[in-house]
Amino acid sequence: MPDLASPGITGAGLGLRRALMGPLAGQRPAPVGFFEAVPENWMGIGGRLGRQFRALTEAHPFVTHGLSLDIGGPRPLDLSFLAELRDFLDRHCIQDYTEHLTSCGDHGHLYDLMPVPFTGDAVRHIATRVREVQERLDRRIALENASYYAAPGAEMSEADFVNAVLAEADCDLLLDVNNVFVNSINHGYDAYAFIDQLPPERVRYLHVAGHRVEAEDLRVDTHGADVCPDVWSLLGYTYGRLGPVPTLLERDFNIPPLATLLDEVAQIARLQAAAVAGERERRVS
Repeated sequence: MPDLASPGITGAGLGLRRALMGPLAGQRPAPVGFFEAVPENWMGIGGRLGRQFRALTEAHPFVTHGLSLDIGGPRPLDLSFLAELRDFLDRHCIQDYTEHLTSCGDHGHLYDLMPVPFTGDAVRHIATRVREVQERLDRRIALENASYYAAPGAEMSEADFVNAVLAEADCDLLLDVNNVFVNSINHGYDAYAFIDQLPPERVRYLHVAGHRVEAEDLRVDTHGADVCPDVWSLLGYTYGRLGPVPTLLERDFNIPPLATLLDEVAQIARLQAAAVAGERERRVS
């Protein structure tokens, strides 16, 4: 299995959405170092859109972020889906595949990302499934820390649960900084302390996104707004701890003009550059 602990991507990335296909045609905007695609949105797509997608994957570095693996769910893994997914990744020469540390199905697909209990049994269940997925895809995968609004049956903290899954499954982490912030407000913990508890060597890359403020103590992870100042601050702190890890901007709803998205991608790049400069200064002093 390829050793993908360090991804073949650098800098600041942008999540590819169909609304961006036209504006992106024939160009690679300067701030964008890589793109991320949801494989379920492109597997089996042919015609004009399929050709446009293929042109992008041939011209630019890509990673993928799945929605329907159901790594924490009770139903058996969908082996036909995994076969199609591997064919898709191989065909487009994409090595990085990530998914959510959630469940999304039982007797059928729930079309939502549901929390899994923070228990030892869940750790072992997920780790077994991750090992099979990695074997079938011939790739080391990464799981994303998810936003959640309830923690039924929890026997450990979120950070301890995430760390236990990573260690037991021997996989990597897609660290969503916005999700850390959202969860810290909703569940009353210190977002900066959460970042401190994560194993730096397992972080594949980062996500940032916007969310909705429902109340002083409630945030909803929507990916439908600009990144807020508090999340930018937490991202800067994360770079101070991990270095300028590759970071992707997600935007799923209320998608603004490409130029507006590129401003946020450029902000990621500025924070990464500041982290590099800060590290140089520490070495000199």
